Amino acid sequence: MSGFSSQWLALREPLDVAARDRSVEAAFLEHVPAAAPRILDLASGAGSTVAALKDHLPEDTGWLLTDHDPALLEVAASRWRGKSTGDLSVLEIDLAGDVEALPLSEVDALSTSAFLDLVSEPFLQRLVNCVVGAGKPFLASLTYDGRIGFEPAAPLDETMRNALNNDQLSDKGFGNALGPGAAPRAVELFKAAGYSVVQGRSDWQVGPSDTGFLEEFLSGWSRLGAKYGTTREDAEAWCTGHLEHAKSGRFRCTVGHIDFAAFPG
Repeated sequence: MSGFSSQWLALREPLDVAARDRSVEAAFLEHVPAAAPRILDLASGAGSTVAALKDHLPEDTGWLLTDHDPALLEVAASRWRGKSTGDLSVLEIDLAGDVEALPLSEVDALSTSAFLDLVSEPFLQRLVNCVVGAGKPFLASLTYDGRIGFEPAAPLDETMRNALNNDQLSDKGFGNALGPGAAPRAVELFKAAGYSVVQGRSDWQVGPSDTGFLEEFLSGWSRLGAKYGTTREDAEAWCTGHLEHAKSGRFRCTVGHIDFAAFPG
């Protein structure tokens, strides 16, 4: 499962890297071997987790990148194979059907970025069972949590936020998604299984200079407005208004995310 273009992933990657909670990552890295660790990344996309962690890991870190989209795996491999990492391999896999087939005995830890809000409760339970059963540390970064704020605010902001959050609950390939409830539920499941958890916020801080990202983000979001609670014209006017604020240099947007690390207690 992916469903995202490499162009969109490239636009959001700088915001992702800047937003990540370094204290949560540090807690995770304490449970990763100091020499030649091997990390399995779930739903790797174009390799943004490698981009974020490579400078905080040994140069001989090995990566196993997994995704359902072979084109994105090819992009990730071309970006990172032989560049500031140890061995890097890719695995095309349908996580929704085959998460239990992941070769967890061959790796030291698991990571994922911007993924858990797309999955269902049954899949999340399966994933937690796999991680806990293998006794591996797990890092989940940038799970959307439903919080969005704009400055300056616009009258339709709450309606559009509700539209996005409703869409987050739709089926993304794993059954009805947990959306904004994913990170809290994952933390609850790991703790119930006896894992220790460290968590923190990793909010996007979007400014007027993030032009390419904003145009893609807001225009895509405006299309949801017509599906969940407003007219196409009003949603497009909302998008145009915020883009005009950005052009004038007085736009700010905060998009809430949660990072957490879970490891055997």
